[in-house]
Amino acid sequence: MIVVIGAGAVGLGIAWRASQRGLPVTLVDPEPGGGASHVAAGMLTPVGELQYGEEQQLRLGIDSRDRYPEFAAELAERTGVDIGYRKEGNLSVAYDGDDLAFLTDQHRFQESLGLRTELLTGRECRRLEPMLAPSVRGGILAPDDGSVDPRRLVRALLAACEDVEIVRRKVREIVVEGGAVRGVRLEDGGVLAADRVVVAAGSWSADLADLPVRPVKGQILRLHSPYPFLTRATRGLVRGFSLYLVPRPDGELVVGATQEELGFDSRVTAGGLWELLRDARALFPGVTELEFKEVNASFRPGSPDNSPLLGPAGPDGLIAATGHYRNGILLTPLTADAIADLLEGKEPPEAIRPFGADRFAPTGGSR
Repeated sequence: MIVVIGAGAVGLGIAWRASQRGLPVTLVDPEPGGGASHVAAGMLTPVGELQYGEEQQLRLGIDSRDRYPEFAAELAERTGVDIGYRKEGNLSVAYDGDDLAFLTDQHRFQESLGLRTELLTGRECRRLEPMLAPSVRGGILAPDDGSVDPRRLVRALLAACEDVEIVRRKVREIVVEGGAVRGVRLEDGGVLAADRVVVAAGSWSADLADLPVRPVKGQILRLHSPYPFLTRATRGLVRGFSLYLVPRPDGELVVGATQEELGFDSRVTAGGLWELLRDARALFPGVTELEFKEVNASFRPGSPDNSPLLGPAGPDGLIAATGHYRNGILLTPLTADAIADLLEGKEPPEAIRPFGADRFAPTGGSR
């Protein structure tokens, strides 16, 4: 028996893929589909958000991004749910000269890796996105990037997991005897027997296993426009501060997100929202005329190098699928396939090998 702890996009994807292969799976989560997946914006932008030193993460992200067309089509055929997959590209724009210098340097780095991107003038950016402010200095178009609606994705994955038993309880601990996993103990004291346990509990993974995962708080807001406001996921730099705006076909506009090292502080703050709206307005003056719909705060699961922890994690039968940081939605298809391969006894994809859960030994991942 396999137990997957955590029913966000990653845990649901793993459970679905494992059940497709005929493996007996139980998914445990007090609120399936909640947590960071419910709050996420859904940017699929491994190229558009590339930074120095992230070459391995880039390959991982591109591999998973390129699985999305088939992943989305398969989910739609199985469940009838359109997950909102879009491939209009990602536009990164610069507010002032210093921001443009940063993007110009980023573009040179992208070109050095053979990536398909285009450096644009401010006028060319506004031709793509007419609502941009006249002051925008320039930008980069990454035409192969895109976006997805995480809430639709989670809804589709829940529907696809029709053959998966879902236990709506919190896991208190993983039961280990003789160096091997024996199951999980629930909050009510009951035990689910299992010889393999997958920890996909996001920011709470460190409470269950010796995994170096910490919460990184993000505040995010949702607006609504009665007219087409934005065509594609757009990342902006405003005086060195980064934000993104992601449109949905139904008029929703997601604006995010802060990055705060405050532990499990779930408060939505006036300062966090002010910063997001201030910078969004600098790039898109019309954004303040849109209807306010929702605001949330949640926690990205960060690792010491902000890359995922994937694979065996200590006792026999314990597997990690956590630490995805800002890329949980992006990496869902690849993580689901790779962990299902491990559960089936196959070799995982080459792309995940640099991201083994044991790479922070010998400390054992203490925080």
